[in-house]
Amino acid sequence: MAETLIKVDLSKSAYENENIHNRWHPDIPMAVTVKPGDDFVLECYDWTGGQIENNDSADDVRDVDLTQVHFLSGPVGVEGAEPGDLLEVDILDIGAFKDQQWGFNGFFSKQNGGGFLTEHFPDAQKSIWDFNGMFTKSRHIPNVEFAGMIHPGLIGCLPSKEMLDEWNRREKELYDTEPDRVPGLANLPYSDTAHLGKLAGDAVKGAAAEAARTVPPREHGGNCDIKDLSRGSKVYFPVYVKGAGLSVGDLHFSQGDGEITFCGAIEMAGWIHLRVNVIKDGVSKYGIKNPVFKPSTIKPRYEDYVIFEGISVDEQGKQHYLDVHVAYRQACLNAIEYLGKFGYTPAQSYALLGCAPVEGHISGVVDVPNACATLWLPTEIFDFDINPSADGPKKMTSGGMDVPLSKDKE
Repeated sequence: MAETLIKVDLSKSAYENENIHNRWHPDIPMAVTVKPGDDFVLECYDWTGGQIENNDSADDVRDVDLTQVHFLSGPVGVEGAEPGDLLEVDILDIGAFKDQQWGFNGFFSKQNGGGFLTEHFPDAQKSIWDFNGMFTKSRHIPNVEFAGMIHPGLIGCLPSKEMLDEWNRREKELYDTEPDRVPGLANLPYSDTAHLGKLAGDAVKGAAAEAARTVPPREHGGNCDIKDLSRGSKVYFPVYVKGAGLSVGDLHFSQGDGEITFCGAIEMAGWIHLRVNVIKDGVSKYGIKNPVFKPSTIKPRYEDYVIFEGISVDEQGKQHYLDVHVAYRQACLNAIEYLGKFGYTPAQSYALLGCAPVEGHISGVVDVPNACATLWLPTEIFDFDINPSADGPKKMTSGGMDVPLSKDKE
C-alpha cells in the first residue's frame, strides 16, 4: 500500500497545514521529497478549502473568498529533477474520502468571479451531487445519473523566478487594459490571503507580494481542468526548479469540457495516488513548451449523443472573426434552450453541462468569418429519451427543487 505523504484534516483550516499552499512561487519549500519511481498518496482539500457546504442555500457560493483559491497539496520534490527535465507523472488512482461522498457545483455571482455565461446567470447558484460508487446524481437536477471520471483539475510544477516574472508582467499588462472590468481580466498577486506552505520568516512577505494566483492554466500546467486526466493517465511536465515541486488539487468527480460553470465541475475533497519519474533533458529532446499527457484507458462509455453547434455570432447578432469562445458559448446556449423543452430550468441545464461528461469540440477555425464549435451531450445520462422526434418534446422532468439561488447583498 502506498504511503500517504500529505494528509488533510477537513475540520481544520487549510492555512493551518504547512503541506498546503495556494500560490505559485519558486521559493515555496518542498513539503515532502520522493525518489524517481516512487508512488505515493496525497490528500487534498476541495479547491475552496472547505468554504462550501452540503445544503440548499447558495449563500456560501455568493460569499466565497476567491482570493484564497486554489488550495494545493505539495510541493513534492523529486530527487534528481533539474530545470530542463521532464517530470513523468502517472495518475494511478483517485477518489473521494469515505466520509465525504458528495460534491458541489456552482455559478459565481457576476460581482464575485462570474463565469462563462455570467451575463445570462449573474447570481450565485449551487447544486449538490451525491456519490454512489462510480455514479452521481443531484437532488437539484432530476432524472439524471451518470458515471464520474474523477480527475485533478489542477496539477503542475513550481515556476522559476524568470517564469513567474513573465506571468506577472503579461497578466498585469492585460489587466491594465480594462482595470475596472467586472469580472476582472486577470487575477493579480494578492498577499493578504496567500498561504505559502512551509515558507517562514521575512521571506514570506516578499514572496506573497509577487506569488502568482492559481486560477489560470499556464506553461507549467496548473488549472487546466482536463477531464480526461483520470486514473490511468500519464502527464509530462516541464521542470523549472530543482526538485520539480509537483503540486495537485481541485479534485473533480465529473466535469463537462470547458468547465463552463467556473465553480465548475463537481468539486470535491479527496485523495490521489501518483507515481513519478524523470526524463533527463526531456524539454529539449521533445521540444516541450506546455505539458503533454496521455489520457486514461478507463472512461465512461457513452455511445449516443445529441450534438449542438455554435458559430462565432453572438447573442446580439454581432459577427466575430473566427472566435471559438463565442462559438462554444452559442453551442452551450443552444443546448440549454433545447433542454428547457423537456422541463429543465435554465439553471439546471447550465449546471448539468458543467458537471456531466459532455464533449466540447472545435469543429472549424478556417472558414471566415465563422468558427464552429460543438457540444456533445450524452443521451444515456437521462432516464427518458431526449432525441428529437416527430411527436415533439414533452415535459419529462419529475419536478422538485430548482438549483438554489442567492441574490447579491445590498
